[in-house]
Amino acid sequence: MRRPGWAICLPVVLLAATGCSSGSSGASGEVQSPPTAGAFDYQLGGPYPPADEVRIVERDRTSEPAAGKYNICYVNAFQTQPQEAGWWAEEHPNLLVRKAGRAVEDPDWPGEHLLDTSTAAKRTALLKIVGPWLDGCARKGFDAVEPDILDSWTRRGASGELTRSGNIAFARMLVQRAHADGLAVAQKNTPQLKDAGRSSIGFDFAVAEECEVFGECGRYTTAYGRSVIEIEYTDNGRPAYARSCRAHSGEHSIILRDRDVVPKGTAGYSYSAC
Repeated sequence: MRRPGWAICLPVVLLAATGCSSGSSGASGEVQSPPTAGAFDYQLGGPYPPADEVRIVERDRTSEPAAGKYNICYVNAFQTQPQEAGWWAEEHPNLLVRKAGRAVEDPDWPGEHLLDTSTAAKRTALLKIVGPWLDGCARKGFDAVEPDILDSWTRRGASGELTRSGNIAFARMLVQRAHADGLAVAQKNTPQLKDAGRSSIGFDFAVAEECEVFGECGRYTTAYGRSVIEIEYTDNGRPAYARSCRAHSGEHSIILRDRDVVPKGTAGYSYSAC
């Protein structure tokens, strides 16, 4: 799923309770994962004040973090954003997956084009662009980053152009950069990786969309234990959300959101947590 002030942290002994990072984790090599089973709010459609009980907030990298919360920074790391398509085409056409001379568009997300992770040289060039986005998340005061479209090699049109191994190699580069910035890193979806996401790539926790709908939640909890954030959607996931709450409430973070994750107060907004 995509789109459509600094947190004030206490001394290190209280970090686990506040969900904040120390600000020195980049130097120590340690990062702070989200509070386990903490109430989560997914605000990709636009920021709004989270409820008092919410402990974890995710917002786009162009937004500011929510004061006093554990903040996750959303980065579309393996695919372009629609508003940036022209810039990529003009400045970095060789970093877009191409077939028959044309950039490959994700058929499920019009205007978004797949980034080419197929060679070491291209991955290095991509890191020079995406890496500063991660740095920017850290400067703003985010605690973690979620690099999205990790599974781009599975998208229609990517066959023969992208590979699992190429994406894993780029993901490792992103994790290394984020950890150096003091940011924890989420594995976004991609149950195909099983436990390799944590053991081989170095992800710290998982953000899993519709894992109950597709019977995949166990693949994330096996790898990450309670460090899993589950998101179900109102258009097809109400029964799945209810099942997951009955079975796993208090074990990991579980929410139900409208598909467009619009801001509170906007028509269509829906949010529940258990």
